[in-house]
Amino acid sequence: MISIQHVSKTYDVPKKAARRARGKSAGIDTSYAASVSGNAVLAGAAVSQAAAEVADALRPAVRDGVVYALDDINIEIADGDIFGIIGMSGAGKSTLVRTINLLERPTSGRIVVDGQDVTDLAGSALRAYRRRVAMIFQNFGLLAQKTVIDNVCFPYLAANGKVTEANRVHALELLDRVGLAEKAHSYPSQLSGGQQQRVAIARALACEPEVILCDEATSALDPKSTNTILKLLRDINQETGVTLVVITHSMDVVQKICKNVAVLDSGRVVETGEVARVFAEPAAEATRVLLGKVDWDA
Repeated sequence: MISIQHVSKTYDVPKKAARRARGKSAGIDTSYAASVSGNAVLAGAAVSQAAAEVADALRPAVRDGVVYALDDINIEIADGDIFGIIGMSGAGKSTLVRTINLLERPTSGRIVVDGQDVTDLAGSALRAYRRRVAMIFQNFGLLAQKTVIDNVCFPYLAANGKVTEANRVHALELLDRVGLAEKAHSYPSQLSGGQQQRVAIARALACEPEVILCDEATSALDPKSTNTILKLLRDINQETGVTLVVITHSMDVVQKICKNVAVLDSGRVVETGEVARVFAEPAAEATRVLLGKVDWDA
């Protein structure tokens, strides 16, 4: 069970300053952070990126000169669920998912996982927690200079400082699971976008996580590749019981794969519940906009 309790995330960053930060951070190579799938991060780059996203968004809540990327978020995600977090650009989705694996520290509130308050974890305890919570990114986050199998093995290297033969055997099994065993010695540049995302999924599974966070994992893919990835994630959830948290702006993705959903708007949860109910009877204006159930000419 993941329990997000009264979580807020604020930035004391004026918009102009944040845009300057965005320009400075644009040249930072975040592929290393992405590649570790939750074992280690370039925290400075992540925070700078988040601040820029909040400043550039159209709908963040601003009170007393403080930007609220997240504003008193309360969500419970059951073990084994496929839980969607949806909203328009700037709603706070990516910031929220980064608070779950503590790439972002909440300004207030708690993240409780299986009864343990993980909000203030540090050092070896934080590294151990992040091995339980893997992450899949929109841009795949593969290391271009490493082969596919070395990318999948990278979490072992990050966690233990070495890759054993048993690790490589397991990595090959994971590649076979995602249908890419024959690409083990290829490089990311030799793969399609959908294939690269399948490699990223295999890498996320390497440390046998309890939770996988999918941050816009299909938004860079064509419809056919998107369906392949969604089916793969659903099958992995059914086979292993891993909890999936799916961040997306696509109601179609939520409808295809998620069991429950939370809708974010201006950093707040405006609606939550079973997908079928939310789609059939949307209560919040933000949900109706996402579903296209508004009269644009009114």
